[in-house]
Amino acid sequence: MVVLDDTRAWEAAASVPDPEVPCVSVAELGILRWVRMEGGVAVAGVTPTYSGCPATLAIELAIETALLEAGFEARIERVLSPAWTTDWITDAGREKLRAYGIAPPVAGAGKAALFDSPTVCCPRCGSENTMKISEFGSTACKAHYQCKACAEPFDYFKCI
Repeated sequence: MVVLDDTRAWEAAASVPDPEVPCVSVAELGILRWVRMEGGVAVAGVTPTYSGCPATLAIELAIETALLEAGFEARIERVLSPAWTTDWITDAGREKLRAYGIAPPVAGAGKAALFDSPTVCCPRCGSENTMKISEFGSTACKAHYQCKACAEPFDYFKCI
Protein backbone atom coordinates (compact mmCIF):
# COMPACT_ATOMS: atom_id res chain seq x y z
CA MET A 1 0.00 0.00 0.00
CA VAL A 2 1.33 3.42 -0.95
CA VAL A 3 0.82 6.20 1.57
CA LEU A 4 0.63 9.61 -0.07
CA ASP A 5 2.76 12.46 1.25
CA ASP A 6 -0.41 14.45 2.07
CA THR A 7 -1.59 11.62 4.32
CA ARG A 8 1.82 11.12 5.96
CA ALA A 9 2.19 14.86 6.55
CA TRP A 10 -1.31 15.09 8.06
CA GLU A 11 -0.61 12.14 10.35
CA ALA A 12 2.68 13.67 11.53
CA ALA A 13 1.12 17.08 12.25
CA ALA A 14 -2.07 15.64 13.72
CA SER A 15 -0.12 13.62 16.30
CA VAL A 16 1.13 16.78 18.06
CA PRO A 17 -0.39 17.15 21.54
CA ASP A 18 -1.72 20.48 22.72
CA PRO A 19 0.91 21.86 25.14
CA GLU A 20 -1.68 23.15 27.63
CA VAL A 21 -4.02 20.14 27.42
CA PRO A 22 -1.73 17.23 26.41
CA CYS A 23 -4.51 14.62 26.46
CA VAL A 24 -5.73 15.90 23.09
CA SER A 25 -3.96 16.49 19.80
CA VAL A 26 -4.05 19.70 17.83
CA ALA A 27 -6.21 17.87 15.28
CA GLU A 28 -8.71 16.73 17.93
CA LEU A 29 -8.97 20.33 19.18
CA GLY A 30 -9.64 21.43 15.62
CA ILE A 31 -6.79 23.95 15.54
CA LEU A 32 -4.91 22.01 12.86
CA ARG A 33 -7.04 23.00 9.89
CA TRP A 34 -5.27 21.28 7.02
CA VAL A 35 -1.95 19.97 5.76
CA ARG A 36 -1.21 20.01 2.06
CA MET A 37 1.81 19.57 -0.13
CA GLU A 38 2.90 22.64 -2.08
CA GLY A 39 5.94 22.15 -4.32
CA GLY A 40 7.47 19.54 -2.01
CA VAL A 41 6.76 21.52 1.17
CA ALA A 42 4.24 20.34 3.75
CA VAL A 43 2.16 23.42 4.61
CA ALA A 44 0.03 23.24 7.74
CA GLY A 45 -2.81 25.65 8.46
CA VAL A 46 -3.21 26.39 12.16
CA THR A 47 -5.94 28.47 13.82
CA PRO A 48 -5.24 29.56 17.41
CA THR A 49 -8.02 29.04 19.93
CA TYR A 50 -8.05 32.80 20.45
CA SER A 51 -5.85 35.66 19.26
CA GLY A 52 -3.99 36.04 22.55
CA CYS A 53 -3.37 32.36 23.21
CA PRO A 54 0.13 32.12 24.70
CA ALA A 55 0.60 28.60 23.34
CA THR A 56 0.15 29.55 19.66
CA LEU A 57 3.85 29.81 18.82
CA ALA A 58 4.68 26.64 20.77
CA ILE A 59 1.97 24.76 18.87
CA GLU A 60 3.19 26.03 15.51
CA LEU A 61 6.79 25.09 16.33
CA ALA A 62 5.73 21.62 17.52
CA ILE A 63 3.81 21.00 14.29
CA GLU A 64 6.74 22.24 12.21
CA THR A 65 9.10 19.96 14.17
CA ALA A 66 6.82 16.95 13.70
CA LEU A 67 6.75 17.56 9.96
CA LEU A 68 10.53 17.99 9.81
CA GLU A 69 11.06 14.80 11.81
CA ALA A 70 8.76 12.97 9.37
CA GLY A 71 11.10 14.02 6.56
CA PHE A 72 9.22 17.00 5.15
CA GLU A 73 10.24 20.54 4.50
CA ALA A 74 7.64 22.43 6.50
CA ARG A 75 5.85 25.74 6.62
CA ILE A 76 3.13 26.86 9.01
CA GLU A 77 0.38 29.26 8.01
CA ARG A 78 -1.59 30.93 10.78
CA VAL A 79 -5.24 31.00 9.72
CA LEU A 80 -7.25 33.63 11.59
CA SER A 81 -10.50 33.53 9.62
CA PRO A 82 -12.84 31.98 10.31
CA ALA A 83 -12.01 32.17 14.00
CA TRP A 84 -11.66 28.90 15.89
CA THR A 85 -14.71 27.64 17.74
CA THR A 86 -15.18 24.89 20.29
CA ASP A 87 -17.56 23.33 17.75
CA TRP A 88 -14.38 22.16 15.97
CA ILE A 89 -13.35 19.90 18.85
CA THR A 90 -13.90 16.33 17.65
CA ASP A 91 -16.06 13.84 19.52
CA ALA A 92 -12.89 11.90 20.37
CA GLY A 93 -11.32 15.11 21.65
CA ARG A 94 -14.33 15.86 23.85
CA GLU A 95 -14.20 12.37 25.35
CA LYS A 96 -10.45 12.66 25.98
CA LEU A 97 -10.99 15.99 27.76
CA ARG A 98 -13.65 14.39 29.96
CA ALA A 99 -11.42 11.40 30.77
CA TYR A 100 -8.59 13.81 31.64
CA GLY A 101 -10.86 15.59 34.14
CA ILE A 102 -11.81 18.64 32.05
CA ALA A 103 -15.49 19.15 31.29
CA PRO A 104 -15.80 19.67 27.52
CA PRO A 105 -17.79 22.61 26.13
CA VAL A 106 -21.53 22.13 26.58
CA ALA A 107 -22.88 20.95 23.24
CA GLY A 108 -25.69 23.07 21.85
CA ALA A 109 -25.09 25.86 24.36
CA GLY A 110 -24.22 28.27 21.57
CA LYS A 111 -21.66 30.94 22.12
CA ALA A 112 -22.10 31.90 25.73
CA ALA A 113 -21.38 35.42 26.84
CA LEU A 114 -18.58 36.03 29.29
CA PHE A 115 -19.72 35.19 32.82
CA ASP A 116 -22.64 33.00 31.64
CA SER A 117 -23.10 29.81 33.66
CA PRO A 118 -24.22 26.86 31.53
CA THR A 119 -25.15 23.57 33.18
CA VAL A 120 -21.80 21.78 33.32
CA CYS A 121 -21.57 18.10 34.18
CA CYS A 122 -18.78 16.90 36.44
CA PRO A 123 -16.25 15.01 34.30
CA ARG A 124 -15.58 12.61 37.20
CA CYS A 125 -19.04 11.57 38.44
CA GLY A 126 -21.35 13.02 35.75
CA SER A 127 -23.44 15.08 38.17
CA GLU A 128 -25.07 18.29 36.93
CA ASN A 129 -24.95 19.62 40.49
CA THR A 130 -21.91 21.82 39.91
CA MET A 131 -21.02 25.44 40.60
CA LYS A 132 -18.64 27.89 38.99
CA ILE A 133 -15.83 28.91 41.33
CA SER A 134 -14.03 31.26 38.96
CA GLU A 135 -14.58 32.53 35.41
CA PHE A 136 -10.96 31.64 34.67
CA GLY A 137 -9.35 28.27 35.34
CA SER A 138 -5.86 27.00 34.60
CA THR A 139 -5.96 28.85 31.26
CA ALA A 140 -8.10 31.72 29.99
CA CYS A 141 -10.18 29.36 27.82
CA LYS A 142 -11.31 27.38 30.86
CA ALA A 143 -13.47 28.22 33.90
CA HIS A 144 -13.00 26.60 37.30
CA TYR A 145 -15.91 24.59 38.72
CA GLN A 146 -16.60 22.33 41.68
CA CYS A 147 -18.95 19.38 41.83
CA LYS A 148 -21.37 19.53 44.75
CA ALA A 149 -22.01 15.77 44.51
CA CYS A 150 -18.44 14.45 44.70
CA ALA A 151 -16.77 17.71 45.90
CA GLU A 152 -14.08 17.51 43.21
CA PRO A 153 -12.82 20.70 41.56
CA PHE A 154 -12.43 20.68 37.79
CA ASP A 155 -11.90 22.90 34.76
CA TYR A 156 -14.61 23.52 32.17
CA PHE A 157 -13.49 24.26 28.60
CA LYS A 158 -15.61 27.32 27.84
CA CYS A 159 -17.77 27.51 24.73
CA ILE A 160 -16.18 29.85 22.22
